[in-house]
Amino acid sequence: MGDEVRSGGGAGDFLEAVTEVARLLGYEEVAVRPGDRQVRHLAHALRGPLLGRAALGEELFAPLMAAAVHDPDPSFCRWFVEPAVYGYGRRRVMAALVAYLRTGTDAERAGAERAWYCAHVPVRPDRSPAYGPGGVRDPALDASRDVQDDWLEASMRVFAEVADPGTRRRVVRWLPTSREAYPPRLRALLDRTRASARDDPDPYVRGWGASADRDAG
Repeated sequence: MGDEVRSGGGAGDFLEAVTEVARLLGYEEVAVRPGDRQVRHLAHALRGPLLGRAALGEELFAPLMAAAVHDPDPSFCRWFVEPAVYGYGRRRVMAALVAYLRTGTDAERAGAERAWYCAHVPVRPDRSPAYGPGGVRDPALDASRDVQDDWLEASMRVFAEVADPGTRRRVVRWLPTSREAYPPRLRALLDRTRASARDDPDPYVRGWGASADRDAG
């Protein structure tokens, strides 16, 4: 997936990603174990330094995204997503999450979906010096309409291809029911997704399908 980090999912992957971020920030003495509360404390300690930097090195991008995706707690993955949005731009962060959704494990896909929500965080000049030189930000960093369409497409393809009920339910949760929310190139795929959802054994998925049918007119 290009410049992104991939691994199998789980506490060990979160530990690996967080400790790599810490190492790259200069925290050389890191000794924590998978599942240890120290991992969360370390992640918390990194949040301020990450947001406080005017620039993030290229080498930080992949471990930051891996930490966000592998963070088991949806309340905290923003700690890694937000500085990545400031430092690298919303567009690049979202593109990395689309890549995880397309080809990741079920656990990685779940993590990408949690991080996707956080990737919509608003950016402000007073939040991080990485916003832009002199408080001016290049709009191209955050232009993501086409990437959001890629997310819709990837979500519908995952829904069609995977058997895991939890994954299917999670990807549907992020799919709009309005046909107008999809570009013309995705509407045939949307129709197939709606048809599949109508017969799904999961009542939540069937409910999404019924809502999509109503919104289709």
